[in-house]
Amino acid sequence: MQENKSKKFTAAVVQMGMNKDTDENLNKAKNFIEEAAKQGAEVICLPELFRSTYFCQTEHITNFDLAESIPGNSTEEIGKIAKKHKVAVVVPVFEKKAPGLYFNSVVFIDTNGEIKGKYRKMHIPDDPGFYEKFYFTPGDLGYKSFPVDSGNIGTLICWDQWYPEAARLTALAGAGIIFYPTAIGWHPAEKSKHGKAQYESWLTVQRGHAIANGVYIAAANRIGIEKVSEDSVGIEFWGQSFICDPQGVVIAQASSDKEEIIMAEIDLDRIEYIRRNWPFLRDRRIDSYGNIVQRYGDE
Repeated sequence: MQENKSKKFTAAVVQMGMNKDTDENLNKAKNFIEEAAKQGAEVICLPELFRSTYFCQTEHITNFDLAESIPGNSTEEIGKIAKKHKVAVVVPVFEKKAPGLYFNSVVFIDTNGEIKGKYRKMHIPDDPGFYEKFYFTPGDLGYKSFPVDSGNIGTLICWDQWYPEAARLTALAGAGIIFYPTAIGWHPAEKSKHGKAQYESWLTVQRGHAIANGVYIAAANRIGIEKVSEDSVGIEFWGQSFICDPQGVVIAQASSDKEEIIMAEIDLDRIEYIRRNWPFLRDRRIDSYGNIVQRYGDE
């Protein structure tokens, strides 16, 4: 007789602040992973580029020294923690593939502490304070789904959050939850006028991805004001990491300014129930979507 397989697992998101000491940031992340495991987490996600402050505020060639290989220090150290506590971890890495070739990546480490997959950020922004095109090559591995004991998880990264195509393709790859390691915040001069709308847009679009695809969404952001120099304006990261269910209902949410762990139960039967009632995947007109690969219009 086949053993009944659990269709539930506990997901955790780590929200933390970073400083310029990469080893200190790694140790802090390891401590958060251990604490989340003790609280019952089974799959844990860290924020984007957690090893350092957000260096993409400027274009400076020495920042490439922050990159590491895969496998490397981050994956080896976190792999040990994952194996010790029998948890899976989504580990963001500033990846050095070869001299002059770098990616903004995540590594999926399983409960045995082994690397089971990798995703490279597909959508690379280039905005004031977010000069990522200077550092990162666009992802070349496609959209991913990785197996865990109770199902499959997907991983996208930050700017990917705004693209329904990315969420759709990740869901179609089999993911029941999509993790978004994130580094997003306000330009201080814009916060009073635009901050509320910017944050609510970020939250709303991801809740929409959950609804449209019938999946859970989990976003892991950082907190704090980070400046690349004393005279720079910096970025105020808005925290408020969250997990929402397949109807877009926020079921766990962090504060705007505190380091913390948020957790939620991921129930694959809930996905089944929602998709039976809202069969968006069934009713997709895949025969009519050819123009989606065009930039705009009929050109």
